[in-house]
Amino acid sequence: MASWAALSPSIVEYFEGEDSYRCGYCKNESGSRSNGMWAHSMTVQDYQDLIDRGWRRSGKYVYKPVMNQTCCPQYTIRCRPLQFQPSKSHKKVLKKMLKFLAKGEISKGNCEGKGADLSKPPCRKAKEIRKERKRLKLMQQNPAGELEGFQAQGEPPSLFPRKANKSNQPKSLEDLIFESLPENASHKLEVRVVRSSPPSSQFKATFQESYQVYKRYQMVIHKDPPDKPTVSQFTRFLCSSPLEAENPPHGPDCGYGSFHQQYWLDGRIIAVGVIDILPYCVSSVYLYYDPDYSFLSLGVYSALREIGFTRQLHQKTSQLSYYYMGFYIHSCPKMKYKLCFLWTQSQSRKTGANGQYRPSDLLCPETYVWVPIEQCLSSLENSKYCRFNQDPEAVDEGRSKEPDRLQVFHKKAIMPYGVYKKQQRDPSEEAAVLQYAGLVGQACSERMLLLRN
Repeated sequence: MASWAALSPSIVEYFEGEDSYRCGYCKNESGSRSNGMWAHSMTVQDYQDLIDRGWRRSGKYVYKPVMNQTCCPQYTIRCRPLQFQPSKSHKKVLKKMLKFLAKGEISKGNCEGKGADLSKPPCRKAKEIRKERKRLKLMQQNPAGELEGFQAQGEPPSLFPRKANKSNQPKSLEDLIFESLPENASHKLEVRVVRSSPPSSQFKATFQESYQVYKRYQMVIHKDPPDKPTVSQFTRFLCSSPLEAENPPHGPDCGYGSFHQQYWLDGRIIAVGVIDILPYCVSSVYLYYDPDYSFLSLGVYSALREIGFTRQLHQKTSQLSYYYMGFYIHSCPKMKYKLCFLWTQSQSRKTGANGQYRPSDLLCPETYVWVPIEQCLSSLENSKYCRFNQDPEAVDEGRSKEPDRLQVFHKKAIMPYGVYKKQQRDPSEEAAVLQYAGLVGQACSERMLLLRN
């Protein structure tokens, strides 16, 4: 494992031009456009800086959507776990898991019904019914109808005194996740973090079992044929990583790099969250799970666990304080779960207009500053591609300003681009290098080595 002081530099091979391919979201045969590079190796700091400029990895391939041209613009989204408070729907998922672990109870809430019966009056919330009962009781006690101090929302203050004690404080995410179970609990759940690259002994020992869960997930959830989720495809997609393992003295106990967060139920793996631990964040790469346990809402449950994990890492490493959920595609209905996941009010989910959101941000695709998501949604309703930074004078502060200082790796020699370009006669060479420099920014272009053959 690399020490903090002896890290090798990132080595990347840039594929000039833009790739056009079938979009996995809207199914346009050639509408998805991106720039890409192959990362032979990469430091966690370089990858942190790249994802803060809209890049993302799939295995060792690192790509950046061409935001103003691609059919479904993909905006980098991050959550702020330190201010995160679980919503009512999140609490339901956590309670469902606790009930299952404690008593083996399987919630029936996931069964699809026939929809609302329009011949009947709309359902009323229990809270509203309780308020109405209190109001009627007061009216019976006071026939003259003099309800002094009765508030507009229907709650007499005297009947709902607010006690300033700990019992009235909302439970934290950790309280809800780690609520104590009875000694005779029906099931035992354990979450293990194992390093996937380079593979640790625990990762190697559980590789086959983990792969079998992935294969079933792809076949049942994504309808892949049995011969498609191969071991090599699984390895290339979710196990191989360019990130160098780093263990600085003041970093997380597990170190930085790429990991699998394994969910063990009664001694067998039922889900795996693939994550990267970077200097400022935990970055979610992928989740797969045993379809037999879909009733546990493992997508939401694992995201809550990853937010809790980020908070745990922050206690030792204070700068590590964000949770990156990958890309958000506003134009894709399937992606609205990321929006709903961050929602605090159940109403207006479809319009996205009036809700309040958990602290979360989208990355401006032009200036690479983070903008609170509630400031972005109205613009996204009007246009698929948006510049979120409202300052028309703002520019990309990390842009490439001195391309001659870009580092090139050529014939086993490292040199600045200013020296390298004097040896080249191909006019297309400069266009490719300048395009790369503009996409990765000045800091990364000076630290990473651009491999040129």
